[in-house]
Amino acid sequence: MGKKLYSGHTLRQIRSDFGLSQSEFAKKVGLSTAYVNQIENNNRPVTASVLLSINRIFGTDLAAFEKNDLDRVMQDLQEIFADTQFHSSTIGRQELHELVTRAPGITQAIMDLYGTLRGYHDREAIEDELAHMNGAADGSSGFKKSAYDEVRDYFHYMDNYVDSVDRAAEKLAHEIGLPTGSSKYASLTSWLEQRFGIRVEQVPEYQGTLIRQDDYTRKISLYRAIPQSTKNFLLGSVIAELCVKDLISEEVERAKFKTKSAESIARLALRNYFSGALLLPYDDFLRTAARCRHDIQLLSNLLDVSIETICHRLSTLQRPGANGLPFYFVKIDRAGNVVKRHSATRFQFARFGGSCPRWNVHQAFEQNSNKFTAQVAQMPDGVQYLCIATSVTKHQPDYGTGERRYALGIGCEVKYADAIVYADGLDIDEISDPEPIGVNCRICPRDNCDQRAFPAIDKEPFIDPGRRGIVPYRVTPTE
Repeated sequence: MGKKLYSGHTLRQIRSDFGLSQSEFAKKVGLSTAYVNQIENNNRPVTASVLLSINRIFGTDLAAFEKNDLDRVMQDLQEIFADTQFHSSTIGRQELHELVTRAPGITQAIMDLYGTLRGYHDREAIEDELAHMNGAADGSSGFKKSAYDEVRDYFHYMDNYVDSVDRAAEKLAHEIGLPTGSSKYASLTSWLEQRFGIRVEQVPEYQGTLIRQDDYTRKISLYRAIPQSTKNFLLGSVIAELCVKDLISEEVERAKFKTKSAESIARLALRNYFSGALLLPYDDFLRTAARCRHDIQLLSNLLDVSIETICHRLSTLQRPGANGLPFYFVKIDRAGNVVKRHSATRFQFARFGGSCPRWNVHQAFEQNSNKFTAQVAQMPDGVQYLCIATSVTKHQPDYGTGERRYALGIGCEVKYADAIVYADGLDIDEISDPEPIGVNCRICPRDNCDQRAFPAIDKEPFIDPGRRGIVPYRVTPTE
């Protein structure tokens, strides 16, 4: 291991899962009880020999000790405790670290409670607006966490990699012959007819759906005008329902979602995950991506899938023992709404509020579709990222249908830049002034940013009548 590994929370969870006391656990792995206690309290790091003993005795995946969950939860808590609307005390990073590592259950409860409080707060703000506009809001009560947020968090804390689904898709891809076939569409349609007696047809007129499946006639109808890569992806999602429905149900049950809506969204997300993994089986794609230096346009053309599918798949290559580069991936609409967000990196997305205007993903809307731009950016924690951005325009069935355009952002830490074609010409080693970006204005510590929408919520703004800069206010830290 390149650095000391403090994973007391993971060790404690393993011991708890097997119902062992500290002394019982220590005896099994050949350590003293005091030593186990020190590891669990993060007073000592976990050594390689201890990891190997745990793997041998309990069969625990060693990748569990390498997850980025701790950093991510720490960032989430920092954002929560920066919100002075709900408390007035100052919580230091060391205190947050103690909370996350010693009491992960309480940490999760705090995050859930904050999400609920934010929901009530936002709802009251909406009701106030409705009252001003319409005289009153509807009287429905009870706030629940967004189903989409539940599912996003599920993938976020799994590094956007679902092993059972990924391996099942890879196995089936080779059975169908997708990696070696000349046409993915021909291979998929032929296999569906041979295996399930389902015939695929293409219809010329848009009838409100891109794909329609009729179980009675054993027929799938695809809207002919959509790109071939989209047809393949939609067929992959149908195949997921036919072949791995039970496997997906097991994953959904294991996730323990709080709402039925979240369960249904997760099933769709996992079917889509399966489809991407079917069209781009893990080992083959990992090798091809490395050989092409992660050139997204080239990979899209070579493998006959969309640019968005390539970006998404790159963010999932975190199979234990066969990891690809750790990428983040985000999809944003014109209004700045985050449609998708996944990360196998330390890069943090805002959970509440908008994102940083200096981040190049927002500038992608100013470029032609499928034109890529690259940026070296630095987050407030000092970590630098190679940020790649482009925009995509979805198919319009007719003149009356509005254009759907999205910005796609993908990136990784600059230490991996040599393996990425988009870093060519950026002189990564010479960059001493990276673009300073933050999670969002709510918690960004950079008071001198000339693109601030408003001051950070832990700062007190004041107006100096004798001075005015680009940003009209100055701030002082909240005492």
